[in-house]
Amino acid sequence: MTVRLFRQLPLNLDVTPAYSVDDFMVTPCNAEATAWLDRWPKWPGYGLIIYGPPGCGKSHLARVWQEHTKGRLIYGADLNKNDQVLTVGSSAVVVEGADDANERALLRLYNGVVEARQTLLLTATTVPTRWSMMLPDLVSRMTALAAVGIGKPDDSLLQAILVKQFSDRQLQVGAEVVVYLVNRMERSFETAREIVAVLDEMALDRQRPVTVSLAGEALERLAEVQALVDKAQD
Repeated sequence: MTVRLFRQLPLNLDVTPAYSVDDFMVTPCNAEATAWLDRWPKWPGYGLIIYGPPGCGKSHLARVWQEHTKGRLIYGADLNKNDQVLTVGSSAVVVEGADDANERALLRLYNGVVEARQTLLLTATTVPTRWSMMLPDLVSRMTALAAVGIGKPDDSLLQAILVKQFSDRQLQVGAEVVVYLVNRMERSFETAREIVAVLDEMALDRQRPVTVSLAGEALERLAEVQALVDKAQD
């Protein structure tokens, strides 16, 4: 029986929503990916690839699915160090950053999953046809898997993320602040978490509510920090 993991969450900026940690907000940019995960275990073949740019939410989706399936989480970079990863004891395996994995290790893992009749969920930044794969067997197996993309968070998802982050910190914020941030911030989950953390700290230090003016200062502070990081990496 297929169990529905995800639900469409209504967005109402006038009401602070209460989500559990494992809830995932479904919007047009990730609806197709969540629909695929809801269809598990009725997937064609033995796996699925979810791809998208950093901060789009693919890791969050993978973690929710991993918990639901009681699966095992493996990082692609770790496969470079240990190509003898076993899948025994789990009906599902998640590989985060599969496009960074050692090719022979990933191929061995895939074959092990198929042999054990398990399910494999891979995350990556791009479609398999754009991975730097040299092994013909790996190319054929990865490109044969179903692949679904997630775009950067759209306005509705960013709004919902910000509302949730503010709610988690028990911050009362008007809709105008959320709209202001969405129109100016980098479109990623990480940035949303960072900007809310900065605003929480600033509001506490100054003993004042979160306003559009304060949000503007917080964005400037994050931009300054990012500039320093970029300079240090040059």
